[in-house]
Amino acid sequence: MHLTLRRVTTLTFDVFGTVLDLGSSLSKPLEILLEGKEPVLDASELWLQWRARQRLEQFQDSLLMLGHSGYLETCRRALVYCLKDNNIEVSDARVDRVIGSFRELMPFGDAALALQRLKERFAVVALSNGDQWLLEHVAEKQISFDFDKLISVESAGFFKPHPAVYRFAARLLQSDPAELMMVSSHGFDVVGARACGFEAAYVNRYGLPPDESVYKPGIVAKNFADLADQLLDN
Repeated sequence: MHLTLRRVTTLTFDVFGTVLDLGSSLSKPLEILLEGKEPVLDASELWLQWRARQRLEQFQDSLLMLGHSGYLETCRRALVYCLKDNNIEVSDARVDRVIGSFRELMPFGDAALALQRLKERFAVVALSNGDQWLLEHVAEKQISFDFDKLISVESAGFFKPHPAVYRFAARLLQSDPAELMMVSSHGFDVVGARACGFEAAYVNRYGLPPDESVYKPGIVAKNFADLADQLLDN
């Protein structure tokens, strides 16, 4: 491990998209939503549009500072926007069923073993854009892992990568930011954490380069197994 990373005592994990596999988990609900609809749109294409719009909704939510809307609410807004953008009419009830599928998100196959390995050396914390109740639900029912703490951005009042989130987490954990490492598959999360003094690990699940920023991850891993190998390598 690089010398600058040896101060790290706690790993703060992004959950939705890093621990939980959103794309695969939501594929079937989106297929059902689009069945028989005109114009024809592939579920995978809708997912890409939805994911991009969701991030925009969250960034706007933080930038405008009109009050934290919540994770599932921004997900819902983004999905409705994308459906309208594609001229696809869907009832509110059918949209609600897709949003309800977030309760059943499945973790990536490498998550459970790697998290257990890492917990032997580090405190393992969830630091998530997800609503607190949803975070608690998926940690217990879907990931089945005993995180040392579950921190939702709901408590900070902003979505990541707002600096308030990382600073709030550091205060709550009573840690110097340099003792914390943000683990995320999202480049904006890595940049946000590094800008606030965290170390960061970029788990490149989606084959994307790290963001073009001076705030670089200290570790780049292809998956959780690779991450654990790098962090536990003496």
